[in-house]
Amino acid sequence: MDKNRFFRAIPKVDTLIEQCDSAGLFDRYGREITVDCIRERTEALREFIGKSEDETEIIRRTESLLPDIASAAEKLFSPNLKPVVNATGTVLHTNLGRALISRKHADHLMAMVSGYSNLEYDLEAGARGERYSHFEKLLCKITGAEAAMAVNNNAAAVMLTLSALCRGGEVPVSRGELVEIGGKFRVPDVMAQSGAVMVDLGTTNKTHLSDYEDAINENTVALLKVHTSNFRVVGFTESVSVAELVELGNKHGLPVIEDIGSGVLIDLSKYGLTYEPTVQESIRAGAAIVCFSGDKLLGGPQAGIIVGRRDYIKKIKKHPLTRAFRIDKFTAAALELTLQEYLSEENAIRNIPVLRMLTQPPMEIRERAEKLAAMLKNVNARVEVVDCESQVGGGSMPLERLRSSAVAIKPNGMTTASFEEALRRAKKPIICRVQEDRALMDMRTVQPGEAELIAAEVTEILGAK
Repeated sequence: MDKNRFFRAIPKVDTLIEQCDSAGLFDRYGREITVDCIRERTEALREFIGKSEDETEIIRRTESLLPDIASAAEKLFSPNLKPVVNATGTVLHTNLGRALISRKHADHLMAMVSGYSNLEYDLEAGARGERYSHFEKLLCKITGAEAAMAVNNNAAAVMLTLSALCRGGEVPVSRGELVEIGGKFRVPDVMAQSGAVMVDLGTTNKTHLSDYEDAINENTVALLKVHTSNFRVVGFTESVSVAELVELGNKHGLPVIEDIGSGVLIDLSKYGLTYEPTVQESIRAGAAIVCFSGDKLLGGPQAGIIVGRRDYIKKIKKHPLTRAFRIDKFTAAALELTLQEYLSEENAIRNIPVLRMLTQPPMEIRERAEKLAAMLKNVNARVEVVDCESQVGGGSMPLERLRSSAVAIKPNGMTTASFEEALRRAKKPIICRVQEDRALMDMRTVQPGEAELIAAEVTEILGAK
């Protein structure tokens, strides 16, 4: 192959500049941006020619250079963060943004973020207020805690709590609870950054109350318990309950701090799910501080929520790191709206998208799958409704598998991999599972109105039979 022939076929930059100007790209995107895209895409084409042995593809890419430049310029002005259809069946999909905010709440949030608000202004007193005041009473009422606050995520909540209450002192924690919470962020690292001295005790599978008792000395300032919400150790195991730790802590004048992780406020075992300890139970057991996530099983925005004794919360609020970790007006408003739903368990299950998806009856999901399959009956593919299993995700309930239904699509005249890629590149990307060489649309996580969008995109990609 004479590659020099293909290199010579690439239009000169001056020629491309004239073509782009004539095509109106300068008017739409500006001269500087357009010229940068010309240089970037021509260099990419040269690199492709240097590596490729496919003459047909080289010619195609050379002939489509101008549209490629226009596409590159348009992409710079288009949001990279965009809404997607979650057809994976993973409810708390970390890569897809975890918990959803309901449409009703989103309408209120739009007013909060597009205008001024009383974020730190007390309307009754006509003076400066506190951003936690909008949801603190709700958290206390729901959990039974004396006081509450929130920061930007749960790792920050744990680190701030340890920094404010335990810096320089020893904090015993079970070796079996030294979890990695994702992205290589680990409990030992968080503790080290907080300035607390970690004392790990017990073994991976067994920790006894006597292990804590033996670790307590004059340098001990608190006892830490971390709920292993993102994995399970089964078999020959033993752990110490919060209540037992509290009794030991009271004996030695030490507070118990618990990182409960996923932030369950409702006993979900009533709805057929695996039992998960609730925040209320930890508070009733006597934990001085309980930290948990806002965007997992709570079903709210990303946040790290801290509830517990008033004297400890007051000290945490005054710590310098509190400002560095503080939440914004969007999070404060979204938390308030989410927590208001928990004043009625029935409302929470019905109106919080995460809880609604987790407690959907399998028969309802099956009916929705059959409706989507009917919309796709004429596409150029084999389409059928299949039984499948959804998962909770987000490091919550790792062993839980939820009975669900999916629409399985096996394209004709196109590989499943190419079909899956085309779905990801759609105007509103559709993210699905690939299983047994079929694209599965798990209907548990497909939101109202999205089935029609899926049907339209699939029909456009595959065409009719």
